[in-house]
Amino acid sequence: MNDEEKLPFTSHLEELRKRLIRCCIAIGIGFAVSYAFKEKLFEILTRPLIEVMEPGGALVFTGISEAFFTFLKVSFLGGILLAVPVIVYEFWMFVAPGLYKNERKLILPIVMISSFFFLGGGLFGYFVMFPFGFKFLLGFATETLRPMPSMKEYLSFSSKMLLIFGFVFEMPIVITFLARIGIVSVDFLKENRKYAILIIFIVAAILTPPDAVTQCLMAVPMVVLYEISILGARLFGKKSTAKIPEDDPPA
Repeated sequence: MNDEEKLPFTSHLEELRKRLIRCCIAIGIGFAVSYAFKEKLFEILTRPLIEVMEPGGALVFTGISEAFFTFLKVSFLGGILLAVPVIVYEFWMFVAPGLYKNERKLILPIVMISSFFFLGGGLFGYFVMFPFGFKFLLGFATETLRPMPSMKEYLSFSSKMLLIFGFVFEMPIVITFLARIGIVSVDFLKENRKYAILIIFIVAAILTPPDAVTQCLMAVPMVVLYEISILGARLFGKKSTAKIPEDDPPA
């Protein structure tokens, strides 16, 4: 904390409002850019599914306006992804006044690392989880059962999974931050590793399609991220300072 005079609660609300507006503007700009390439973005998004479908397979839309609103949602998702650095930056700048001066210097590296992990999680879901997951789900097709996924359903499923992977990959940042402010420690993380792994596999089972392959594709990276979190807590966590007992004063 610095020695500046504490701001009233209304000032914090005003500061929050300004930063939310900036985030919305960044998303709006990203949306406009993404909308100009909406067809290409949707083609890229659906590629993992199309590649595992039978030759000639394609997505369909059953409502008159479904395609239009799907492209709007794709553009909005693209706008959020483009605005991730701005959103993370505005968040850290909002909490910066409550940090020490030397901790404020870490804001820019944290923004860059957070953006890297978020985008890395989305890319992992797209290139690794999607192909295996879609291949498993389409494996239930038979001569009398033909998959005809709609644009709306696919976008809802894929965008949810990409965002989940993006947020999951933020685990090292969050745990390192908690260790930095003293909420958790390296010893605590090590002692509760087995419980953390159990929770990770339960969460993966809830968030992924009901098969062991895709569950492991989410759970295994989360376990690795947990180990990275322990390393981050060791390097950047709050150091415990043991008090040295003072000698008794001479009589």
